[in-house]
Amino acid sequence: MPNRMILNQTSYFGPGAISAIVDEIKGRGFRKALVVTDKDLIKFHVADKVTSLLDKANLAYEIFSEVKANPSVDVVKKGVAAFKSAGADYLIAIGGGSPTDTSKAIGIIINNPEFADVVSLEGCAATSKPCVPIIAIPTTAGTAAEVTINYVITDEQKKRKFVCVDPHDIPVIAVIDPEMMSSMPKGLTAATGMDALTHAIEGYITKAAWELTDMMHLKAIEIISRSLRGAVNNTPEGRDGMALGQYIAGMGFSNVGLGIVHSMAHSLGGFYNTPHGIANAVLLPYVMEYNAPATGEKYREIARAMGVANVDAMSIEEARKAAVDAVRKLSVDVGIPQKMRELPSVKEEDLPALAEMSFADVCTGGNPRDTSVAEILDIYRNAF
Repeated sequence: MPNRMILNQTSYFGPGAISAIVDEIKGRGFRKALVVTDKDLIKFHVADKVTSLLDKANLAYEIFSEVKANPSVDVVKKGVAAFKSAGADYLIAIGGGSPTDTSKAIGIIINNPEFADVVSLEGCAATSKPCVPIIAIPTTAGTAAEVTINYVITDEQKKRKFVCVDPHDIPVIAVIDPEMMSSMPKGLTAATGMDALTHAIEGYITKAAWELTDMMHLKAIEIISRSLRGAVNNTPEGRDGMALGQYIAGMGFSNVGLGIVHSMAHSLGGFYNTPHGIANAVLLPYVMEYNAPATGEKYREIARAMGVANVDAMSIEEARKAAVDAVRKLSVDVGIPQKMRELPSVKEEDLPALAEMSFADVCTGGNPRDTSVAEILDIYRNAF
């Protein structure tokens, strides 16, 4: 089976890149936007950086700011109604992964109304038309939703997250402007940055990985590892590096999938509303230890990309341990909790249910080591 690469049509990078959206909107003949964001980005005037450009250019828009940290089925339905009511013909997503994921679901349903039941989009839904055009403007450096064909929605009734994988959902334009990320607080910067590192590491070792995506993921690991500490301290170099590194990781993993770090993190998010980046960051070292026997020499290259010295002199076991240790050190340095019991609401008695849910997650199939409910439960217990 041939390897496939799907990327968004156009991307802009660097400080001030958001100014490019005006010419793109006019050049594409878009008439009216539904701006999808959240209340905090309105409150703290981050979204204003975009809407002021639209105002100055006399470009029409309405704002939908009901997005939550883990976007739900109900939020998507409200967004669909808002899009129709506004008479919009395109979407502008401003925020982290949640506004972009919400926009993807809205855009897919508008152009594929047979999937109005949001839950029907789970997995690889057989949509026939590209979604409504999306301009994605991330304010966090982590999810890379602006360049991926994936989105995640929470079914609050069943306390679970479900993953949707659809080439029709990818934004047409991505604007990766580190100035849009400069107001992120330290905790969010750390969490989203570790999410990006998880994307790069899982994408590098997933079953579908191949030479082109390996190149992307190793470079992403290198950039993220050298940039995240600076980004947490809000240095320009750190912000610039993380903006690029998370995007490169997204280019890769969107095309080859992930593994059980994400399966297990999705379960935590669905069950407890745990922030996705925190869940990934806590679980990543424990899953890396579990997966190590199925990764060949790849952990040596992860360690090298993370700046570990003398990796060529190490045995394979030493190199694998060095890679895991480097991930743990970075996680500690940026203030990530090291055990699940430190996370709000997480209960040990829920772990069997979480393991069942994780095993059924779409990301599990890409894990480099074949697994089971019992083995996932063991990882949860180890991480707890």
